Amino acid sequence: MSGHSKWSNIKHKKEKADSQKGKIFTKIGREIVVAVKEGGADPEQNSKLKDVIAKARANNIPNDNILRSIKKASGELGNINYEEIIYEGYGPGGVAVIVEAMTDNRNRTASEVRYIFDKNGGSLGSSGCVAWMFDRKGVLIIEKTAKTDDDEIMMMAIDCGADDFTVMGDVYEILTDPANFSEVREALEKRGYAFLSAEIQRIPQNTVDVAGEMSESIEKIIDMLEDNDDVQDVYHNANFLDE
Repeated sequence: MSGHSKWSNIKHKKEKADSQKGKIFTKIGREIVVAVKEGGADPEQNSKLKDVIAKARANNIPNDNILRSIKKASGELGNINYEEIIYEGYGPGGVAVIVEAMTDNRNRTASEVRYIFDKNGGSLGSSGCVAWMFDRKGVLIIEKTAKTDDDEIMMMAIDCGADDFTVMGDVYEILTDPANFSEVREALEKRGYAFLSAEIQRIPQNTVDVAGEMSESIEKIIDMLEDNDDVQDVYHNANFLDE
């Protein structure tokens, strides 16, 4: 299971352009709105909001922006209702794709997601058609530096309640049960560790090797979905051999 998280999957792609960072800020801002409406504006009393804030900081979103989003969510955005929807389907070659969306217009989002699949040789399926191929896991990514010791951080992660630990080149990937994610993240934060990524993801149990035109088609589906304003996250089980 290790090595197939969203973090490792994006390594075959180029870094997001600066123009894409605004989209990331917007998407996380929506997550903040939903978290505040569900559990209030105090992160100490709202674990979901606390996790979203950690995700925002891992994406280098300034604290002022985070606080502004929380205030908006509890005030002027109080009349906006975002609905969380999951779409499942297949890309070329039988690659499984899960799309997590957050929308204020279910019909618009469903139509746009279906169009993206159809346009690129994929097909949108029914609920549950591919979800069983993925495990939900908390994923924490820490940068490896000259000062970090592999064995030391591994033992610390396990002591904090992590399920799995992997050295992946220049980063450490720590997996947790979703129920323990906040506890493990906070324990590592208290020990002075910062995260390149901190969120609950869907990790494929097995992967499908893709290359050539099939690889390009799947990348197109993923890119178009990620560019959609209503899409929060995209997960897949493709293993890109071109890289």
